[in-house]
Amino acid sequence: MNKKFWLGFVAVFVTSEVLNFIINGVLMMPDYKATQNVWRPDMMSMMWVFHVLMLVGAFFFTFIFSKGYEGKGMMEGIRYGLYIGIWMSMGMAYGTYAMIVIPYSLALKWFLFGIVQYVIMGIVAAMVYGKKAAAAA
Repeated sequence: MNKKFWLGFVAVFVTSEVLNFIINGVLMMPDYKATQNVWRPDMMSMMWVFHVLMLVGAFFFTFIFSKGYEGKGMMEGIRYGLYIGIWMSMGMAYGTYAMIVIPYSLALKWFLFGIVQYVIMGIVAAMVYGKKAAAAA
């Protein structure tokens, strides 16, 4: 793990935290208020768990990206973020929908916003790693 990895990890983590605040703390707050009867009453005291999950998630997101890094630039980050976003967001959104009584619209928003979040995180990782120069012919 080199300097580029650690820089990417920090950049992805910060991006993830900012996007989580925008998505969950602002954009989806009306959805959470409308369904407040299904959430833990002490949920805010448990938010530290989400920050730890984001830290670990950012580490592995960056680690896996670094192992498959091909140096193709931003499109590589978009593709990676899309793949991971569909995989991770589908399980979280629709798994939660299957377990607790929430409106389908909430699950769909989690899924779609999750994909957007992971794509942006992929772009950030690709920007840190940069595009490899084409080999001389």
